[in-house]
Amino acid sequence: MFATFQGCFSEANQPPSKKKSTQSTAAHRFGSTAVFPITGNVYPLGYYSVTLKIGNPPKLYELDIDTGSDLTWVQCNAPCTGCTLPPESLYHPKNNLVACNDPFCSAFHLPENIRCEANDQCDYEVLYADHGSSLGVLVTDHFPLRLTNGSLLGPRLIFGCGYNQRNPGPKPPPTAGVLGLGLGKASILSQLQSLGLTRNVLGHCLSVRGGGYLFLGHDLVPSSGIVWTPMSRDLLEKHYSSGPAELLFGGKSTGIKGLQIIFDSGSSYTYFNSQAYKTTLDLMRKDLKGKPLEDTAEEKALPVCWKGTKPFKSIQDVKDYFKPLLLSFTKTKNVHLHIPPEAYLIVTEHGNVCLGILNGTEVGLENFNLVGDISLQDKIVIYDNEKQQIGWVSSNCNRLPKS
Repeated sequence: MFATFQGCFSEANQPPSKKKSTQSTAAHRFGSTAVFPITGNVYPLGYYSVTLKIGNPPKLYELDIDTGSDLTWVQCNAPCTGCTLPPESLYHPKNNLVACNDPFCSAFHLPENIRCEANDQCDYEVLYADHGSSLGVLVTDHFPLRLTNGSLLGPRLIFGCGYNQRNPGPKPPPTAGVLGLGLGKASILSQLQSLGLTRNVLGHCLSVRGGGYLFLGHDLVPSSGIVWTPMSRDLLEKHYSSGPAELLFGGKSTGIKGLQIIFDSGSSYTYFNSQAYKTTLDLMRKDLKGKPLEDTAEEKALPVCWKGTKPFKSIQDVKDYFKPLLLSFTKTKNVHLHIPPEAYLIVTEHGNVCLGILNGTEVGLENFNLVGDISLQDKIVIYDNEKQQIGWVSSNCNRLPKS
C-alpha cells in the first residue's frame, strides 16, 4: 500500500568494489533478470506475494509485493508487537544491524537533540495509507538470487527487521513482511541496480485466477504490443504516477478529468477520490435500473454490493450488467487503461457481486487515485525507471515465462 517516510536514500550505502564495473557491464550486455512466482489473489486473500530467500544459510520469507512503498521488511525475532508468525518464521539478526551514521540511514528523521553514535542502530518507521505501519531496525544480509543469464548471486542488501507492526484489517496477513518496489533508493530494485546486477526495470503479471509472476530486470519486457505512458513527477517523487487522466464510463466521458493516478500493487482494490467515486457509483446505479440486481447490506467484504435473483458463481454470470471504465491519459495521445467489469468487480463467497472501487477520500487519498491489483489483473505491467515510463499489455498471467 502507498507508504510515506521522510528523507531520501543515498546511493552511498553501496560501497564501490572491484567487481562492480564487471558486473554492470555483464548485466547491460547480456541482460539479467530475477523472476519470482507469485501466489495470492484479490479475493478472498486480499494480497499477492512472492517468496524470497534471505540469509546464509538462506531461509524462505513470503513477502507482500508493493510498488507503493520503498522499504522491504520482514518480521523480526525480537520482542514483537503485531507479529503473528511462529518463531521459526521470524528473521534472526546476527550482528548485522545498520549503524545510524550509515548514509542509508539518513532518510529517517532523528530529533535534532539526539546525537548519533557510530554504534547506534538505525531505526525506521513506515506509515501506510491504509493506516498500517511497521517499526523496526535496518539490517543487511545476503539475498540469494538466480538470474536469467544463469548467474547465481548473493548480494548483501539493506532491509528492515520489523518488531512493531500495526495492521488495519480485522486480522493481520499471514505474510512475513513487505517487498518494497517503489522508486526510492531503499527499494530492493534500486539496490540491485546500484550494484550493477539488474537494470532498473520491474514488472508484474497478476492472474485473475490467482498467482502470476514478478520480474526485476528487463529481460521479460515484451518486444511489442505495450502501451507506454511517461511517469509523472508532478505528484510525488517516490511513487509510480502516470499523470492526469480522464475517466470514461461505457465509452462516454464522465466529466471527471485531471485524475492523478498511482499504480500500487500493494493495494488490493482501486481507490478514486470522492468526486470520481461518487460519479462512478451514481452512473452505475442509474445504468442498473431495470436489471435483476438490487443493493444488499448483508455483505461485509466491501461497502457497495448487489445481489441477484440467485447467487452468482463467477464474474462471467454478472459482468454483462455493468459497463467498462476507461482511464484516458491526457499527456499521451491514444493511451488508455481499459478497466472492464471483471477488473473492478468481485463475486463473494455468498454469491453477491461487490464494487472493487473504493472511496479514497475516506482513507485520506483525496488528491490522488490508486489503481490497485483488481484493475491490473491479466496484464503485464512494467515500470521502466530508466526510461521513466509505465507500460502494460494484456497477457495470460497463469504461465510463468521461460527464463
